[in-house]
Amino acid sequence: MTKPIYLDHNATTPLDKRVLDKMIPYFSEVYGNASSIDHLHGHHAKQAVQQAREDIAKILGCRKSNEIIFTSGATESNNLALIGVFRKYKDKGNHIISSAIEHPCVLDTLEFLKGEGADVTLLPVDKYGFVSTKDLEATIKDDTILISIMFANNEIGTIEPIKEIGEIAKANNILFHTDAAQAVGHIKVDAYEMNVDLLSFSAHKFYGPKGVGGLFVRTYSPFIKLSPISFGGGHERGMRSGTLNVPGIIGMAEALNIASREMDKENKKNCKLTKKILTKLKQTFPDIELNGDQKKRLSHNLNITIPGVENKALIHILKDKLSFSTGSACTTTKVKPSHVITALGYDEERAYSSIRFGLGRFTTEEEIDITIDALTKAVIKLRNM
Repeated sequence: MTKPIYLDHNATTPLDKRVLDKMIPYFSEVYGNASSIDHLHGHHAKQAVQQAREDIAKILGCRKSNEIIFTSGATESNNLALIGVFRKYKDKGNHIISSAIEHPCVLDTLEFLKGEGADVTLLPVDKYGFVSTKDLEATIKDDTILISIMFANNEIGTIEPIKEIGEIAKANNILFHTDAAQAVGHIKVDAYEMNVDLLSFSAHKFYGPKGVGGLFVRTYSPFIKLSPISFGGGHERGMRSGTLNVPGIIGMAEALNIASREMDKENKKNCKLTKKILTKLKQTFPDIELNGDQKKRLSHNLNITIPGVENKALIHILKDKLSFSTGSACTTTKVKPSHVITALGYDEERAYSSIRFGLGRFTTEEEIDITIDALTKAVIKLRNM
């Protein structure tokens, strides 16, 4: 039996063979602890980590390489940013502004911080998933210490006005964090140009290994220090203790280097293929609707509503042919509607009829043709049941 066509790249991406080749020596040849700098084994590991840190910092528009703090992934980075800022700066205020369509690891962390005294405001979004900068400005209070708005949404692909939000934060002397897990490696990200103070990312979203990510923490105008959420050794400028995942870090840097070089080519291909899926399906099913903005979106994301078809039933009937999802990989075990789709102003019926395709670097036009055919037959079958 042939493997299903993989169309869930927003959840995770396969490891690029070029990345694996770069990582392999750091499992069994350059295996020293990067913090054991008294001997050559540790020194060589540290040198490799430092080069990776410099590569990542350059691509993300950092001023210094030490602005990159290595973590286990975007979930940890988001936790460190939110909890770390609140505990470090709560003497200045306790108000945090975020949005209703953030990833669960942000929303759940904010809920946790309420127990520590945080006052949290979740901004609404319009029907395309955009945060209103006017709403943001109107929500700012004297005790607002942090704004956290995701760069690009993981379910519907909408890209937020990050630079404008950063300008508002800067003008009001408020720290600005963005969860850029879906953006890094896919679209241009420049932390300083976009007025970002903290930025989270994860390697497995751009063809790197799972279990490694990072957090940009600004050191210039302002210099930001976070209260750590893990202890023992004072690694990563005292913000994230623990033995560094050297092979993972090397892989993440290589994956980001490749993504940076090939970004334009991939985006052109993905735009063409997602447009083809939507156009062909709407020719057969005119009532299909796109979720998210038509233009300001990730090129590899396509989230659509198919009225009259329950998304879990569609996934079940196609499980041997296609791998796609109903939304966030972190909430698919819960039988409840997507909080993102309902936040757009739609009812639960639309949420339960929405599916997400995430195209990737290795997705072919032939696979998309097979996808369109299989999906068309499955929708017809379910609508006739």
